[in-house]
Amino acid sequence: MKIHNNPSRKDWPKILARPTFEGAALEEKVVGILKDIQTFGDVAVKRFTHQFDKVNLEHPKVEEAEIKEAIAKIPDELKTAIQQAKKNIETFHLAQKETVQEIETMPGVKCWRKSVGIDKVGLYIPGGTAPLFSTILMLGVPAKIAGCKEIVLCTPPSQDGTVNPAILFAAHLVGVTKIFKIGGVQAIGAMAYGTETVPKVYKIFGPGNQYVTAAKQVVQRNGLAIDMPAGPSEVMVVADGSANPAFVAADLLSQAEHGPDSQVVLVATNEQVVAGVQAELAKQLAALPRRDFASKALENSCTIINDNVFDVVDIINEYAPEHLILSIEAAEGVANDITNAGSVFIGHYSPESVGDYASGTNHTLPTNGFARAYSGVSLDSFCKKITFQQLSKDGLKNIGKTVELMANAEKLVAHARAVSIRLATFED
Repeated sequence: MKIHNNPSRKDWPKILARPTFEGAALEEKVVGILKDIQTFGDVAVKRFTHQFDKVNLEHPKVEEAEIKEAIAKIPDELKTAIQQAKKNIETFHLAQKETVQEIETMPGVKCWRKSVGIDKVGLYIPGGTAPLFSTILMLGVPAKIAGCKEIVLCTPPSQDGTVNPAILFAAHLVGVTKIFKIGGVQAIGAMAYGTETVPKVYKIFGPGNQYVTAAKQVVQRNGLAIDMPAGPSEVMVVADGSANPAFVAADLLSQAEHGPDSQVVLVATNEQVVAGVQAELAKQLAALPRRDFASKALENSCTIINDNVFDVVDIINEYAPEHLILSIEAAEGVANDITNAGSVFIGHYSPESVGDYASGTNHTLPTNGFARAYSGVSLDSFCKKITFQQLSKDGLKNIGKTVELMANAEKLVAHARAVSIRLATFED
């Protein structure tokens, strides 16, 4: 991690820049795959599954017998942990339900809004080196609470044609309706356009590598909704002299181990804090099974030294991290000043891992600076908001003149007439 000691504000954007990729070449590949899926359906899905996942699958749909077999393989202790996480996530997301409120904006004019679940949603769950069954809880639980009628899940198969048992257990637990052994761009294309086997959905959720992210952005441009433009995982940790260097190093590595394109940023109040964290990073990294991934991620990462709390807040809001850990004495006060972050972890005993798995908050969050304008996934992400209005005869009398004047001023005569023609009948 490169160290920047009290850098000038003008240098912050360059220091905090995320790793970049060759976007044009990447998108060209993605568009080609998506076009094949749209044109040839299941045949193209099968071909790309063989090409990228090295497995021939006649039938990508996971059947009930395979789910039961997978559930039997899960240790009871892990089942209990997953069920506890599901309960906490349900509790947090159930509290986000809105009651319908009828508002009378003026006598005889009633307006209200209702949340309606999106009928068909698709969940993409990465497999491979890190089968993210926790993401199924984060997406499936709010989808169920929202009332989504069809929940389609795609996840890459292993080379023996199976799916990680924990993924199937979590999917069954949250009520996923259809599961397919399809990964990567071909999974996004199958859910976006539909195939002979995979239903077309109305919105796609879930993290993935740069190819999956690009595919989601392409189908979004073609009219399909996605959760957010998410990319590689990232964390910013702010640490002062009260921080435990071992805790801070562990938090940095917990994101660095996701992959070589992840990014971690340490903001420290002095050089002693940095030295302590560096020593712990070296020690913990050596014992980490995914140290190769983590080491490459650390090469893309940086440390900033700054002891001015106002500067620190500005650095945080400039970077807009996916995850922000405040390992400092004045954590709650600083947290109140944060305007750009996906999820904030306050104090020395709030590791980012608890949000990833079981505290109850959602771990599907905006990355790459999108936290400046986007929220993480919530119950609202799975809903449409439909507004209603109902006017009585007196209500239309009360508001009619206002609408007529405004419509005529905009030279939209038919708009005005839709009111006038009704008002005229009241005079008969």
